Amino acid sequence: MKFMIIAIVALLVTTMGAYGDEIESRIWDIAKVEYPNDKNMQEYIFKQQFSAYKYLQTVVDSNVKKIAIYEYPNDFSMQKYVYDQQLAAKRYMAFVEDEEVKAISLREYPNDFSMQKYTYDQQFAAKEFMKSVENQAVKTQAVREYPNDYSMQKYTYERQVF
Repeated sequence: MKFMIIAIVALLVTTMGAYGDEIESRIWDIAKVEYPNDKNMQEYIFKQQFSAYKYLQTVVDSNVKKIAIYEYPNDFSMQKYVYDQQLAAKRYMAFVEDEEVKAISLREYPNDFSMQKYTYDQQFAAKEFMKSVENQAVKTQAVREYPNDYSMQKYTYERQVF
């Protein structure tokens, strides 16, 4: 029994080591492509990429991680950046209060939390703007043309008035 446990542990360590070597090799390839004639920059890129790779092994939101990997399949540093941006936007969107504007954002970008946040902020600001406008005839026309898009209402209103 003891021998079997030792054999399993040895197999796992060997397998993990081989996978680690493969990742390190991929990361060195990234660094060499970016800086083919600069060893110092290759080392810098390797450290940066490897650190990002290790970070990504610890993240818990697999849906957000999928977005990051999809956007940058061969760049761990950019995956980390996208993961952090997407996760922050996902958390932001969980607490927004205007359900109508949130629905617009979700409809426009169902699989991109960063764009949902951007769209929400733009639409919410435009909605607030449209509440404050004075020329009701132009406002009515803008709302008629774009009943579900406050940003376009604002654009149309400003184009007509200014």
